[in-house]
Amino acid sequence: MVQFAHQSGIPLYEQIRQFVEERIKRGEWTIGTRLPSQRAFAEFFHVNRSTVTTALDMLSAQGLIAGKRGAGTRVINNTWGLLAKKQSTDWNSYVESGRNKPNLPLIQRINEAEFYPDVIRMGTGELSPDLLPHRQFRELFRKRADSFSLGYPPPKGDWHLREAIVLYLRKRGIAASPSSILVVSGALQALQLISIGLLNTGSTLLLEKPSYLYSINVFQSSGLRFVGVPIDSEGIRVRRLSALKRKYGGVILYTIPSFHNPTGTVMSARRRKQLLSICAEERLPMIEDDVYHELWLDAPSPPPLKSIDPSGNVLYVGSLSKIFSAGLRIGWVVGPESVINRLADLKMQNDYGSSALSQFAAAQCLKNGYVEQHADFVRRHLRTRRDFLLKLLDCYFADIGKWRVPSGGFYIWLELIPLIQPRLLFEQALKQGVLLNPGVLYDRAAKPYLRLSYAYASPAEMKQGMQVLRKIIIGQMKAEKNNPSSRGDA
Repeated sequence: MVQFAHQSGIPLYEQIRQFVEERIKRGEWTIGTRLPSQRAFAEFFHVNRSTVTTALDMLSAQGLIAGKRGAGTRVINNTWGLLAKKQSTDWNSYVESGRNKPNLPLIQRINEAEFYPDVIRMGTGELSPDLLPHRQFRELFRKRADSFSLGYPPPKGDWHLREAIVLYLRKRGIAASPSSILVVSGALQALQLISIGLLNTGSTLLLEKPSYLYSINVFQSSGLRFVGVPIDSEGIRVRRLSALKRKYGGVILYTIPSFHNPTGTVMSARRRKQLLSICAEERLPMIEDDVYHELWLDAPSPPPLKSIDPSGNVLYVGSLSKIFSAGLRIGWVVGPESVINRLADLKMQNDYGSSALSQFAAAQCLKNGYVEQHADFVRRHLRTRRDFLLKLLDCYFADIGKWRVPSGGFYIWLELIPLIQPRLLFEQALKQGVLLNPGVLYDRAAKPYLRLSYAYASPAEMKQGMQVLRKIIIGQMKAEKNNPSSRGDA
């Protein structure tokens, strides 16, 4: 947050004017950039809207910005352009013509707000800093600081790391060789490589609905379209797959069978066998996203699909991000060698290999048993956090929400009983220091839902967050009761 020097002798409106002007001068806000609304400016700077209006009027008089009804206020020139009396490069036109789609505005807002000081992150899909293996990393680099390479790694990743991954996956029943494994910079990069390397523009991807993939634009940027498949308490409803594949021409299936994001559902062993059978019959390959596998809290999930796949139909994606360290940025793809070779070639085109330092650390942590030891520690603490959040829900949401107890993962999929506008709820909560992940990010029809995480916020923060959330919801219910015409979509 920006703080102004109220005692500096410089009027607040002049400080705001200088703040905006500096960003235009430095080229941070280029021609065509749309400025935040006056209300957003006022909230961000902690001043009255009239102060913002004065500052913007001055910038407009300078010829730097201009407002247009329905289009907001935009940068129309910069200092260099004014001095040279000619128009500078319109970088905004380049930004808008890029091939990759931007994140959804709400996702962009969440990504930014996660780094606000003192915000309570009630939807974050990563471990709290106090659940990360700081001691293990200090010990590792103190002992082995002179034994790792600082050069480029091989295309498929460090050989020692791939050997360690082979042994790690063998405990899950997955048989793989180092040559059939590609090391990637997290599971998200695996999905990106698959989308650009294996799938044609215009292809159809079948996936669970709701799904994590609806919240990112990896596949959409490659020109793919999504077709959602309903899920129930046992996972994806496999009986729908054949008809959907024929109707929409689906070419691949994406699934999170263990501790599904965002619902927490675990696909049953029976359903997994049915899914493999139908996909083999329909010649429908699948991507198994198994990044939550180690995060069981009550009992381990059934074996991965890849472990019972007799025909090599499954591309298996895993990661250390959820159980060990998100910042390490180490994940993997397991599949047929021809596919792994193709993806490895694309990865070299993109980044010339994941960090050698991260790969060294991951290999050592897997070989030394640090990952499995830390997994026990994380499960213990996540179980306590989950149970605490469930008690908070019983206390504050028994009359206004419904939920199921997750047996693992990070999330509780909360259904709000009153019809609340997701965007309004998000904005009001953020204004009070609570950051939410609305259900509409994972399915447009999931307006009554919130993805609550017990992995990041502390118990004290969770309690405060749930109290704030209940107060907002009750307030909205009263407002809509008094003014029914105010109800609408987000």
